[in-house]
Amino acid sequence: MKIRLGMIGGGPGSFIGAVHRKAAALDAMYELVCGSFSSNPEKSKETGSGLQLDPDRVYGSYQEMISRESALDADLRMQAVSIVTPNHLHAGPAIMALEHGFHVIIDKPLAFSLDEARQIQAAVKKTGLVFALTHTYAGYPMIKEARNLVRTGKIGTLRKIFVEYPQGWLSAHLEKDGQKQASWRTDPSMSGAGGSVGDIGTHAAHLAEYVSGLKIVQVCGELNTKVEGRLLDDDAAALLRFENGVSGVLMATQIAAGEENNLKMRIYGEKGGLEWSHADPNTLLLKPADGPVQVYRTGSGYVSDAAAKFTRLPAGHPEGYIEAFANIYTAFAEAVTDHTSGRYRSAADYDFPTVDEGVRGMAFIETMVASSASDKKWTNLSL
Repeated sequence: MKIRLGMIGGGPGSFIGAVHRKAAALDAMYELVCGSFSSNPEKSKETGSGLQLDPDRVYGSYQEMISRESALDADLRMQAVSIVTPNHLHAGPAIMALEHGFHVIIDKPLAFSLDEARQIQAAVKKTGLVFALTHTYAGYPMIKEARNLVRTGKIGTLRKIFVEYPQGWLSAHLEKDGQKQASWRTDPSMSGAGGSVGDIGTHAAHLAEYVSGLKIVQVCGELNTKVEGRLLDDDAAALLRFENGVSGVLMATQIAAGEENNLKMRIYGEKGGLEWSHADPNTLLLKPADGPVQVYRTGSGYVSDAAAKFTRLPAGHPEGYIEAFANIYTAFAEAVTDHTSGRYRSAADYDFPTVDEGVRGMAFIETMVASSASDKKWTNLSL
């Protein structure tokens, strides 16, 4: 049986809503049955019509959707909801959905503020429902392979982590001309305290923690606003201190003119290093200290079960962004199915980003803001 899915957000002009819908559809584990796609009821109806949904289940607000869906018979109502709104509209629908018995999968960052993130976290713990956060890059098979190689000691005790995320799309003042994606991301009333550090810096920080298995405990951060008139940072950098004395460097910028989406991670231990780039996501480099570089490829027979589980095609057939997104949706679906049948264990058993990781992401944003404004600079993560 497919999971009956509802969606909040993702209406006209939404980039990420369409991505979520494609990811959910890829492994045929969901049926989209309802939605509140816009705060404008007419736009919501327009989107629902285009998706061929029952007009009676296309709603004008998330409050109406959650209330009316919860009143339907158990075998008809949605079982889970996907929230793909701007950051300031995450906490309200997430908490209401949980309180009405619906599982939640939500776009990153988790919330508008750390305080809101903690409220969502408390609702997840109170209800015991399944909650996933779409930190997409954790869904790539070669990222899972890198994590497995670190866990099994292939590169030895960790020493250094570099993660960089350069984009160039905000090199110009796009929000001045009303470009939708730029407008809300650079508006502190919608995005929150962080611009680039919230939009892509959280991805970089999550990737570093996910692969290394270590938590960031201190940052020495700097935020810059390079485009005149912009209200939030468009450039971020930090020195990082992880658990176990491991040090790191993070860069996240959206004013690197000419760059597309060039996320890259390098992690070094006493026996060697690992390198992965979003420009070639199906390749992972292992660099032993005493031997030639080894190339790991998605779909090959030698990769670990951790990577193979999230691979759909034989080696040489590229898998990319939608597939990585779908891996999170599929893991979430497995957890929801097990929860419904009473077999649910813990989120860690399904390998998708959790609400706790979302809280850490919000703590990272607020700590970066505080560190950048401080003369002291080194700042403890504000959990």
